Amino acid sequence: QVLLCGVIVMHPEDPLTFLEEKLREIMEKGLDGVLWYILNVCVCTMCYIELGLLKHANGQHLLCRLQMTEELCAKAWDFYSRNLMKLYFGRWIKYNLPRKNKRKKAKQKMALAVVHYNIQILSVIIQKWSTWVQIHKEKMTLAAKRLQQIFNKIYLNAVMKAWRAEAHSSLKTKAYFESSAKESQKGCFESNDLTVRYKTSHLPEKALLQIFRYVNLVDLARCAQVSQTWMLLTQNNSLWSDINFSSVKHKVQDQIVVNTLQKWRPCVLRLNLRGCYSLHWPSFKSISECKNLQELNLSECQGLNDESMRLISEGCRALLYLNLSYTDITNGTLRLLSSSFPNLQYLSLAHCRKFTDKGLLYLGSGKGCHKLIYLDLSGCIQISVDGFRNIANGCSRIQELLINKMPTLTDRCIQALVEKCQQIMSVVFLDSPHLSDTTFKALAECKLVKVSIEGNNQLTDLSFKLMSKCCPYIRHIHMADCQKITDAGLKMISPLKHILVLNVADCIRLSDGGVRPFVQGSSGAKLRELNLTNCIHVTDASVTEIAQRCHELTYLNLRHCENVTDAGIEALGNMSSLISIDISGTSISDMGLRALGCHGKIKELSISECKKISDTGIQEFCKGTKYLEYCHVSYCPQLTDEAVKAMAFHCHTLTSVNIAGCPKITDTCIQYLAAACHYLHFLDVSGCIHLTDKALKYLWKGCKQLQILKMLYCRNITKEAVLKYTAELEKQEHNDADLPSWLAYDWDGNI
Repeated sequence: QVLLCGVIVMHPEDPLTFLEEKLREIMEKGLDGVLWYILNVCVCTMCYIELGLLKHANGQHLLCRLQMTEELCAKAWDFYSRNLMKLYFGRWIKYNLPRKNKRKKAKQKMALAVVHYNIQILSVIIQKWSTWVQIHKEKMTLAAKRLQQIFNKIYLNAVMKAWRAEAHSSLKTKAYFESSAKESQKGCFESNDLTVRYKTSHLPEKALLQIFRYVNLVDLARCAQVSQTWMLLTQNNSLWSDINFSSVKHKVQDQIVVNTLQKWRPCVLRLNLRGCYSLHWPSFKSISECKNLQELNLSECQGLNDESMRLISEGCRALLYLNLSYTDITNGTLRLLSSSFPNLQYLSLAHCRKFTDKGLLYLGSGKGCHKLIYLDLSGCIQISVDGFRNIANGCSRIQELLINKMPTLTDRCIQALVEKCQQIMSVVFLDSPHLSDTTFKALAECKLVKVSIEGNNQLTDLSFKLMSKCCPYIRHIHMADCQKITDAGLKMISPLKHILVLNVADCIRLSDGGVRPFVQGSSGAKLRELNLTNCIHVTDASVTEIAQRCHELTYLNLRHCENVTDAGIEALGNMSSLISIDISGTSISDMGLRALGCHGKIKELSISECKKISDTGIQEFCKGTKYLEYCHVSYCPQLTDEAVKAMAFHCHTLTSVNIAGCPKITDTCIQYLAAACHYLHFLDVSGCIHLTDKALKYLWKGCKQLQILKMLYCRNITKEAVLKYTAELEKQEHNDADLPSWLAYDWDGNI
């Protein structure tokens, strides 16, 4: 039935032949082989039925006769649809894929074309830019050459003008000093001419060696390059017995110390390395090879530790003096001291904070430091009463004791020490506020010669009474800033016969009622130093008494004694022994200053904050003084260049000058100083508002020995000039900050 339906549907030309072929295929392949055909016929039949084309002759559907089920028809329709979809999808892919590949290739070609186009555009732009840059560079080079030529001409003109002005100024200064010298100091310049004519090569060898002993290591090396004779002299063993590296501490390295000590180690007796913070193990090893070393100062050597001290102790057993202050030594070093330095007499442990009371116990163990006569424990706040007791047990021969900056020091500490140290002659207790009269009761058993106490509000006149009773040979009394000391205390010590130094600065209760009886006492005629700073009740009466009684007085400090006037200072003008005087903050005027310069032997003068002093007073004082070395006239607002000019002309040996807070000072005064004072070491020009870079240039040219320069509140001095002209100074201070109110004047110098 299927085959007949197929004949009807297919309409072959020869139906019989068609049927034979299909039957043969069924016989050969079975029904599975022609299943596709059967399904195709079923589908077509259904289509015809749907279209109404396939009907039986009697009007019935052919499908009914073929007995086709709905399931078979659904399978046939599904198979046919898939084949048809597969056919159409394959044909669509074959059609669409080439078009897609074509579009992709076109897109890639377009991207390459865009990149190529951009590269071409960029190359054109770069080529044009390179051409423009080259042309611009050529123009800039040509312009720079022209500008450089113009600048060189202008600079050369400026240099020539400055040179002419400098030469003219130098000639004027030289002419001024020459004419003034011929008129007033002919004898002085004649003696100088004799000195110049007497060549150093004609000096005896001993004299040259003595001069070289005052020269630091750097300058000694320079002296060795002057001549063959000087080089041989600098190799003298006596010059190398005392080596002081402290003066060049910022330049000293291990290699320098090692080389020096290896060459001169048999000769070295005294070695000072204070503040040489760059030294390490090699230097300490070379120190241990100096077998004859007697004095060693290692203060502030940051590289020093117990191991370094062990090296030194192995070789330097002859040490008599040892300074270990401000180092990191511990109890281990103190144990070495007791076993390795049996002859040690002077020891400083100031501000060594890492040893304990137990370490001090080692000082008395073994051979111990039984010969110790000098001990400095300043700043060792960790020491307790037991520590001082350990010192007393091991070092009973101590004669000089320094315990400064010890806020923990109490009377019990001193009592524990004095129990066995009965030979103490000198005590220094600066900044120890908790000591009281009990301390002097304990020290009464010692024969004190020197007492120094400062910043103590517990001590009273009873301490002076104990000194007067128990210390008949005391020579030095320093009781500064002891607020409870009164005139009665000075009266109590007036019978003492051997006092040479008396310092009662900042004892504000003292007045003429105490100073005059003391000066009239047994020590008045022998007194050499007297400090009455801030004793505001002292008047001209005391100063006059001092001038009449103290014939050997060399140092007098009346700073801020406001009641001292010209009358008292005029009396001091007759004291031929006076060398140093400080009358800052007093009521002195030009008249008193003129009288003070009469005898002409004063080397140090301080008259800061004396508002009544003018140029006239300074000029009159300097005319009578040829030996002035230290002159501080700061905060005297009336002073001008004329005052400094007088100092420079008359006092060629000036080493320290302070003119801070003098608003009328200009570059001219610095020019005078630089031209005449070649030994200047210290200069303070802070607050001199009119100084400029020229002042630094004058100092740089004339004051070759200048070490410290202060230039605070100097706005017209530039930082560039400071860096240029002060690079070789040991210390310099500069700022351009606003003037502080206490200067009491503005930037124009108006008071």
